[in-house]
Amino acid sequence: MPVLDPRAAVVDLDGTLLSGDSLLPGAREAMTTIRGRVEAVCFVTNNPTVPPEAYAARLREWGIEASPEEVVTAGVATVTYLREHHAEDRIFPIAGADVVAQLRDADLSLVDDPEPSECVVVGYDPAFSYNDMRAALRAFAGDGETGFVGTDPDRTIPTPDGPVPGSGALINAVAGVVDRDPDAVLGKPSAETADIVLNRLGVPAETVVLVGDNPATDVAFGERAGMTTVRVETGLGTDGGDGAPDADYVVSDVGGVAGLFRDA
Repeated sequence: MPVLDPRAAVVDLDGTLLSGDSLLPGAREAMTTIRGRVEAVCFVTNNPTVPPEAYAARLREWGIEASPEEVVTAGVATVTYLREHHAEDRIFPIAGADVVAQLRDADLSLVDDPEPSECVVVGYDPAFSYNDMRAALRAFAGDGETGFVGTDPDRTIPTPDGPVPGSGALINAVAGVVDRDPDAVLGKPSAETADIVLNRLGVPAETVVLVGDNPATDVAFGERAGMTTVRVETGLGTDGGDGAPDADYVVSDVGGVAGLFRDA
């Protein structure tokens, strides 16, 4: 009998299947095995900069079956949340061009001046600066009703050269200077993102296995939603620590995940 017998799989991308612009060893073979065992797959990433169409195309180029509908990014989750809670609001983005382009493509009402804004969205931007924090102070200087949304909580991002600051670091910087917590931070492990993923999979959470590298985001996401969790030791794959949960299963890399689906 297989060690795992789920109906669907949620698979992280950066640090689990990918390292920078290349596949991690065993990723293609692991995904072939997983696809052969489950009814549905969803790739979920806290990277808000790359749209699903681009991720799916990149995976297919590497020989991994994927469609845009099977990719849920922090950008997708952020747009979904904004459409539900701030559809008519003037939105001031503190984020890089790739994130802003996705907000604009979603026909949200973006503004260049922070003062008349009704919602501030903070996301990944390698050019984040002191002036961005000044803009945040101006945006939140009104009546206290301005919305505050973060794309994802990742304080660091795994790269081939080591971790670099991510969206979470910028969100925390803005939160600190305006002395206010965000109303919502999307991506993993948020409940809003879990709802999107489970709706796409079409199966109960208890029949889903999650595979990821980060205890604080990937493992926590699966655990809170009620999924079985597998942690790989690539990317940011250390043990839970700092109160973060560890996974139900731990393997050295994504190639080891395939063994959990094979007959014992």
